Amino acid sequence: MVLVLVAAAAAYQFDLGSRWFGNEPPPSPITEPDKVLPPAGLSLPAARPAAAVAPETKARAVSGAAVRRVLDPMIRSKKLGKHVVVDVAQASDDSVVYRHGVGPVMPASTMKLLTTTAAMEKLGPQHRFVTTVVGTPSSPRIVLVGGGDPLLASSPRTARASYPVRADVATLAKQTAKALRAAGRAKVRLGYDASLFTGPRVNPHWEPSYIPDNVISPVTALWVDEGRRTGSSYRSADPAAAAAQVFRDALQHRGIKVVGATRAVKAPGAAAGGQPLATVRSAPLAQIVQHVLEVSDNEGAEVIAHQVGVATGKGGSFEGGAAGVREVLGSLGIDTTNDRIYDGSGLSRHDRLSPETLLSVLEAASSADHPHLRPVIANLPVAGFSGSLKYRFDKGDPSGLGTVRAKTGTLSGVHGLAGTATSKDGAVMVFVAIADRVKMRNTLDARQLVDRMAGALGGCTCAATP
Repeated sequence: MVLVLVAAAAAYQFDLGSRWFGNEPPPSPITEPDKVLPPAGLSLPAARPAAAVAPETKARAVSGAAVRRVLDPMIRSKKLGKHVVVDVAQASDDSVVYRHGVGPVMPASTMKLLTTTAAMEKLGPQHRFVTTVVGTPSSPRIVLVGGGDPLLASSPRTARASYPVRADVATLAKQTAKALRAAGRAKVRLGYDASLFTGPRVNPHWEPSYIPDNVISPVTALWVDEGRRTGSSYRSADPAAAAAQVFRDALQHRGIKVVGATRAVKAPGAAAGGQPLATVRSAPLAQIVQHVLEVSDNEGAEVIAHQVGVATGKGGSFEGGAAGVREVLGSLGIDTTNDRIYDGSGLSRHDRLSPETLLSVLEAASSADHPHLRPVIANLPVAGFSGSLKYRFDKGDPSGLGTVRAKTGTLSGVHGLAGTATSKDGAVMVFVAIADRVKMRNTLDARQLVDRMAGALGGCTCAATP
């Protein structure tokens, strides 16, 4: 009995099971079900298409009167200030069913809808930004070349810590060291090239306090951790130089001696013998856009706007980015003639957008005619569940939770949402709700009122009677 118990315990411990006792059938080399042949003589009827579970239904029209009934009482609140603009359109045909107030408005971070839509249209969802190390056989210098990757990380640990998974300069240094050793080189000089972007690194239309108050990093085509100092939430005064230093340290850690000062230089082109030694690629643009919209990433939005400027030939600058965004949106039929666009993030208090522009961007991104733009709509924060709306919508109609997707827009005195809502009875709406003259003492009340308005659209019976 003791021997039997010991044998059973050993079989369990080492997963021997019935094989130990010799009564398990021999393992089959075929493990995929679709590769297993049916028994001989088995006859199966031909497959037939299944009947539709339910007939296809047309999108429901929206009742403007119903929308007015749920929104008007909240819009009258003095806590929203003297300038409140709310537009609601039915998604089925983009017709406006409710309008309150006159634009333009200070958009704050709803500006990111324009930036990301233009980038997805011009560059495509699968576009990746490349960071490269270039060298020449005749020079001891190698050059770290910034490709405008907004999420380039300092280390693999940082790169894998959040979504999307990012490229990092430590991995780039590892690849570079391998290439150098293969060429018989163990000592180099190092330069860095951030010339893809031009013009000022700090937007002249931003508040002077933004940089000293650590609101945003100076914008450059080369940085790590969005310009933050390694292991810190504080921004670097010179993100490109800081990124080059991180790369230098990682290269030396890999056994390559770096001599002399690390300087800003122009990378040699192919005509001058320049050859790529190593490259890393960013996450696909669709994933970067998801990140920017979900957490309202100002740095990411500014780099994307600069990239639109580069792609349209307007230049990788704040001015070029704004001009590029206008051009691309114009190609989508979106009129920005009367808008004032100075940046990609909406941090500028000089930005002005008409609510019609924001509605048009939302409509274009949700249209079946532009499936490549769908991530802009699909990746908006969900009320009460994700991103910048995760801890909001705790007041008002709970039906708004999960049925409202919207980009937040917040600056001092500005509170807004722009996105989509689906009513209780299935009417799909796009909406813009922005109050941009809110007194500081009413900040929390105004934000809750804007949330309640969006939630009311999700909780109302707003479909028009057939």
